[in-house]
Amino acid sequence: MTERRKVRCAIYTRKSSEEGLEQAFNSLDAQHEACAAYVASQKHEGWVLLKDRYDDGGISGGTLERPALQRLLGEIEAGRVDRVVVYKVDRLTRSLADFAKLVERFDKVGASFVSVTQSFNTATSMGRLTLNVLLSFAQFEREVAAERIRDKIAASKRKGMWMGGNVSLGYEAKERTLVVNEAEAETVRAIFGLYLQWGKIRLVKDEADRRDLRTKLRPHLEGRARGGAPFSRGHIHQVLTNPVYIGRIRHGAKTYPGVHDAIIDQATWDAVQSKLAENAAKDRGSRASAGGALLAGKMVDETNDRLTATHANKRGRRYRYYVSNRLIAKGGDARASGSRIPAATLEQVVADALARRLGAPGFIAGAIRAASASEIEVAHARCRKMSDTLGEQGLFDEALKLIAEAQIRPDAMSITLALDGLAKLLGVGADRLDPERLSFDEPVSIRKRGVETRIVLGTAPVEIDRKLAGRISASVRWMDELRAGASMEDIAGREGVPAQRLTSLLRLSLLATDIIKAVSGGAQPERLTVDAVLKSPHLDLWSDQQRWVSRL
Repeated sequence: MTERRKVRCAIYTRKSSEEGLEQAFNSLDAQHEACAAYVASQKHEGWVLLKDRYDDGGISGGTLERPALQRLLGEIEAGRVDRVVVYKVDRLTRSLADFAKLVERFDKVGASFVSVTQSFNTATSMGRLTLNVLLSFAQFEREVAAERIRDKIAASKRKGMWMGGNVSLGYEAKERTLVVNEAEAETVRAIFGLYLQWGKIRLVKDEADRRDLRTKLRPHLEGRARGGAPFSRGHIHQVLTNPVYIGRIRHGAKTYPGVHDAIIDQATWDAVQSKLAENAAKDRGSRASAGGALLAGKMVDETNDRLTATHANKRGRRYRYYVSNRLIAKGGDARASGSRIPAATLEQVVADALARRLGAPGFIAGAIRAASASEIEVAHARCRKMSDTLGEQGLFDEALKLIAEAQIRPDAMSITLALDGLAKLLGVGADRLDPERLSFDEPVSIRKRGVETRIVLGTAPVEIDRKLAGRISASVRWMDELRAGASMEDIAGREGVPAQRLTSLLRLSLLATDIIKAVSGGAQPERLTVDAVLKSPHLDLWSDQQRWVSRL
């Protein structure tokens, strides 16, 4: 008698809210117990329950970015799970689109899943048909509920009620309204006052750092806290444009009188908005005069010095650059320290970093508060369209307009997205976005080439100068042959190199060992070339060589 094939079963459980999860026997345990009993009832079919549990507590079914689910999918694709058992199909997903993705991944490895309270499984065509029908209704139910909630939120906001989300700096949540936190309110008033005094967000940030002003400290469910950090320029702009500080509640593009107290008076608010609009117009004019430099006014270098858009004309061709302002102030002195980056290179790297961020798993679901499955799907489609067509100039320009500010450092790039621009791209109101998701870092590798800079997104592979390394190796070998008694003429004849050239190349064998080691690892300055070494007068002492190389 043929032994029945073993069917390895994994139980997946999920609960949308965290309510009751602290209990000794909670909803996840109840689901697991029911599924385990079902697996036991199928023992005669060869079903075997795996020991590991896959529980997602307090996580919506509107997204697949769930820790336990992702771990389970990894086990399935590794061939260690044959069947997923769930209490109800909507525990796995409420989205028809997500279900199609899951079934496709299951099919690739010959896996399936079973619902213990619904009489079907995906191993049969009828089971799949029934499941599609049920999921259609589940998704419909979810979207109707989401619409009902959005309508309720909109009606409540029209009455001036605060409807949840991240509490703005200067306030604390109390039931359905906001109460002033006087200590934080002083920080808000200080930021508005500094902007009226200095008129530039960059200068406001410098003064805020000097005063050690900090963002709101927010408690976290796991006991940690977020926030309490120095203000970024993007965060300062958000404070200056948040109507909650004049006692209003924002919903989409509109604001309504709130039931909470204002922190900023109307006159101060109007003066700040007027100055912001004036500066925005100046920035647009400066970008136009800079020949369409889309990052003008937004980029700073590692010292927080502004990168100014400039250009040079050579043989009738225009070359655009972003240059540290101090280099321009010093008349373009090549010996001055600072960045000089080709504009097209920097703009492309920023656009690529933006595309990578928008496509990152979980970014959209985390950025939009209380996002429905359909909203996430629409937002993903919009982001894919932008990233897939970045080569088209119109969309490339639109992508860079999403950047509120950015800083380029030797090992990373910090980017803050524009709140309104991101909201427009994702198709939601600005009040639905989490401001703390607007800033992110991307690793970069920067290499100097003369006074210019080359940038690679991510960690750049080591680039070894094969010509220089090869010439050094050959010169060391030739020097050993000469010491062993070979003649210069014999070596020159064998190598097909004129004796005078061979004599010059032998100078490479006199380089310090640490310089040769750097060349073999691709860590030498890019200006250290064969010709540079042969023309240099600094080869007598290793210490002279090292000082010379350090200045390249």
